[in-house]
Amino acid sequence: MPATQKPMRYGHTEGHTDVCFDDSGSCIVTCGSDGDVRIWEDLDDDDPKSINVGEKAYSCALKNGKLVTAVSNNTIQVYTFPEGIPDGILTRFTTNANHVVFNGDGAKIGAGSSDFLIKVVDVMDCSQQKTLQGHDAPVLSLSFDPKDVFLASASCDGSVKVWQISDQVCAISWPLLQKCNDVINAKSICRLAWQPKSGKLLAVPVEKSVKLYRRETWNNQFDLSDNFISQALNIVTWSPCGQYLAAGSINGLIIVWNVETKDCIERVRHEKGYAICGLAWHPTCGRIAYTDAEGNLGLLENVCDSSGKTSSSKVVSNMVSSRVEKDYSELFDGDDTSNAGDFLNENAVETSFSKGILNHEEVADDAMLASGLPRQQSFLLYKDESPIGVPGLKTVASFLEDVEEDDQAGTVHELPLRTSQRPFYDGPMPTPRQKPFQSGSTPLHLTHRFMVWNSTGIIRCYSDEQDNAIDVEFHDTSIHHAIHLPNTLNYSVADLSHEAILLACESTDDLASRLHCLHFSSWDSSKEWMVDMPENEDIEALCLGQGWAAAATGALLLRLFTIGGVQKEIFSLPGPVVSMAGHGEQLLIVYHRGTGFDGDQCLGVQLLELGKKKKQILHGDPLPLTRKSYLVWVGFSAEGTPCYVDSEGIVRMLNRGLGNTWTPICNTREHCKGQSDHYWVVGIHENPQQLRCIPCKGAQFPPTLPRPAVAILPFKLPYCQTATEKGQMEEQFWRSVMFHNYLDYLAKNGYEYEKSTKSQAIKEQQSLLMKMLALSCKLQREFRCVELADLMTQNVVNFAIKYASRSRRLILAQRLGELAVKKAAELAITQVEGEEDFRNKLGAGYSDSATEGSQPWCQTQVEKDAEDSGETDDVEEKPETQKPGQNPFSKSANSSDVPAIKSVTSSNQGRVNPFKVTANSKESAVSVNLVRSTNILDNMDKSYKKSAALSRATNSEKSPVIKPLVPKPKSKQPSAVSYFQKKTSQSDKTEEMKEENPKNSSSEAPSLCSQNTENQRPKTGFQMWLEENRSDILSDNPDFSDEADIIKEGMIRFRVLSAEEREAWTTKAKGGTSVNGTEAKKRKHVVEESHEAENQKEKAKENLNLPKKQKPLDLSTNQKLSAFAFKLE
Repeated sequence: MPATQKPMRYGHTEGHTDVCFDDSGSCIVTCGSDGDVRIWEDLDDDDPKSINVGEKAYSCALKNGKLVTAVSNNTIQVYTFPEGIPDGILTRFTTNANHVVFNGDGAKIGAGSSDFLIKVVDVMDCSQQKTLQGHDAPVLSLSFDPKDVFLASASCDGSVKVWQISDQVCAISWPLLQKCNDVINAKSICRLAWQPKSGKLLAVPVEKSVKLYRRETWNNQFDLSDNFISQALNIVTWSPCGQYLAAGSINGLIIVWNVETKDCIERVRHEKGYAICGLAWHPTCGRIAYTDAEGNLGLLENVCDSSGKTSSSKVVSNMVSSRVEKDYSELFDGDDTSNAGDFLNENAVETSFSKGILNHEEVADDAMLASGLPRQQSFLLYKDESPIGVPGLKTVASFLEDVEEDDQAGTVHELPLRTSQRPFYDGPMPTPRQKPFQSGSTPLHLTHRFMVWNSTGIIRCYSDEQDNAIDVEFHDTSIHHAIHLPNTLNYSVADLSHEAILLACESTDDLASRLHCLHFSSWDSSKEWMVDMPENEDIEALCLGQGWAAAATGALLLRLFTIGGVQKEIFSLPGPVVSMAGHGEQLLIVYHRGTGFDGDQCLGVQLLELGKKKKQILHGDPLPLTRKSYLVWVGFSAEGTPCYVDSEGIVRMLNRGLGNTWTPICNTREHCKGQSDHYWVVGIHENPQQLRCIPCKGAQFPPTLPRPAVAILPFKLPYCQTATEKGQMEEQFWRSVMFHNYLDYLAKNGYEYEKSTKSQAIKEQQSLLMKMLALSCKLQREFRCVELADLMTQNVVNFAIKYASRSRRLILAQRLGELAVKKAAELAITQVEGEEDFRNKLGAGYSDSATEGSQPWCQTQVEKDAEDSGETDDVEEKPETQKPGQNPFSKSANSSDVPAIKSVTSSNQGRVNPFKVTANSKESAVSVNLVRSTNILDNMDKSYKKSAALSRATNSEKSPVIKPLVPKPKSKQPSAVSYFQKKTSQSDKTEEMKEENPKNSSSEAPSLCSQNTENQRPKTGFQMWLEENRSDILSDNPDFSDEADIIKEGMIRFRVLSAEEREAWTTKAKGGTSVNGTEAKKRKHVVEESHEAENQKEKAKENLNLPKKQKPLDLSTNQKLSAFAFKLE
């Protein structure tokens, strides 16, 4: 029967990999560039034993319970097998050792290094060493003569040498290989091999053929090759009987020859065409293990019999292959590698030939192998196996007779078509159902394993010769101290919560399946209870919630219990249970809802709430899984949202905000360094966003000892183009929305939560929306801006309007204004409807007078705003997120959230020309600075200025000029500089005002009024002294033209006066006679303050005299908002 190629699996990280069998062939041993040696019980072993031997392992050999490795620290190390305990260092080199092999009896090892040396070391006494020198480049490979006389070696210098071990001399050398300077640059690693037992032939892979040299004569007996070898051969290995030779090429082709007949009997191509760098033949049966340069491990089965005899079909194949030249590919079909024949059609008969039968058929087979499809395999029926009722089927004997007749006649007759009695099924194959499991547990067959690891604690189970016990450890020791329990009943399933420990065991011939609960939070003295299941009903899954426990059995029943042991409801499951999880009042059940096909599982999920009002949230909906994957973890986040993980590392969470759909939130495989690495999930947190899991190197689950460390992975929704700024912000926004849906669930179900968390989440989301709007605005995607604004709250829409106006996008600003009005109206209607519903529910609790308050809120609020518009402070607006439950239109201390429906309606009467200029230019300038515009942008402002309110009352008949890019002017407050304003007549002040820019006349009106008010105040002593001495100061300093300079010089001279003189002037100013010392000090302090106020006044006057200079606004939130978009680059 032809060889069967099993699917390859990942063994090590990328790089050179080596493979060998142990003496009995029960284990496969591999090593790779990750520095690990792994011991595989079979190719399907999901938990191979791993031994770390160094940074990199280049080669390994196994004999007599000794595992020898060549590692990157330039040493040859030995370990015990299978324990993996280090047993010393056999020898050292100055550089890396490339290959290590045992001799026939395992007493010696040979090692070749990149320092051109070969060492032969005694395993028991490493001091007994022999060094072979002669190569001029790094050594590639070695092979011991079975009789322990010769040692063959290949080197990068292009030579293949045969050494006589005893004399340490070179017996023969052949220049066969291409020269290179290092192993990495070698075209082939040239792993040569001696023929077992007799050692008559030495096989050397050279280019596309294998050269075989005769022992002692060293003649090239013959070469083995094949037409399908397109690349150089890398490695050869013999079968234990010495009759067959297998070779692997650098493009992934594995070929097996019969050395006696020189015929090719097998051709197998690598699934992905990687170079074959490791090849080992099973010591007792026809199996070949092979590894590639990417760290993968593969296995060929049924290559040939261990006794060295091929099957009759192969004999026939060899006989016919040399004669038959016609294409019989249509005659022979069938696929014995598939399970379909056994699963659906047990009596079906498949008849075909091996690959080696026909040359033309080999071409088709090779094409099929390269494409990765299952290759066609077949067999012949022997005479005693011929089924009854299948007429015309030739036996092997008759077929051989036909062949002999054809030999005599010199022709080959065409074979008749053989058909099966039943049609062969070639449709989708059913997938084996996944077995029940407990989330956070490791497999049952392990002696030391985790029964559960969750957010509460850890339950470990030890079942070996020394002990059979269960250890319970709590993350928070304040819940309970650690517990040690005997495991006499062989508990296999467990769960842990803040209230209890739940255990279950399978039934035996003597005992029924039992549910055991340790209620350690009970306030009475009885801390545990047990319940036996009915006969033939085993507990397959269990979980704990708040005040309840649940157990799913093999009878498709789910049984509920109180935490104290009272039996509650019981109901049937739609299918066999897979796993369960509980959190608070929620119960999540995953079960088989049908049979999956082509590797897919068909799972369903139910979500129930077991509170006072019991209800079902998910009614057996299909559970989405990645293609050809299975469920590995199911549970709840710490906040109570259902989640699960499949075998491909995809984490999914229930999206309550999207109709209870499942959304992928993380791919743990993206964080794995190697393909064989996994992350074992133990918990999920939504706030903060953390995926708690344990990294497992080269395995799917962690060991119990030493205690594994928990890693934290971030969440990332699989959005498109996350490398761009737009994609990143979209992913962050929707992830924030999804991960805060639990707050709405808690509020809906009456749970307590921090409202600050909700407000902070809304603030974060609105900030992201505003950034996305700014980015879209910069990219001229105005329609997209409106779509983003639709997701904003009304307060943030107002800022979006301002940003659009300051970005010179008036059409966008108008669209956003219409959206803001629509949002305000909808919210107002919603609030009124909510109040009416509330009153209707209360019914008689309201009187007729109370219904007066149910008038439309917008009208009342606008009227209040008209009253309060003149009283608001002159403060810039700040962004403020709406708090949960707060009226979005209610007034606050620093803002007035007004829908402004009236003003917008009035503006719709006709669009105002934004470029219209009035006849009087002075009045236009005044209106620009003082009159509030009727633009849609100003209608959405939350605060009103005093100056705007006053000018709207006095100049309402003037047509406004719209300039949305000009910031709103602040109202002019009385300046403290006027306190030290020079006393002049009203006519002089009028002349000064005429000399100034007429455009500033109206802006100085409030200042003049304040000056008149200040003139009525009593004079100070310094002011009286300055009036009398002003002429002296100007005569001494004729260059003084500024009032500030005069005041400054006057202050200096006034301070030089004696205390008595200053006191006299002060007394004169107040009209008094004398004051005590304390009052004098106070008045002196007032004079100093007056001097500072005069300086401020002079500076303000200079600013007013500057033509066309606007008063700068304070750096406000709006300005920051308009500026941050240009920093996004």
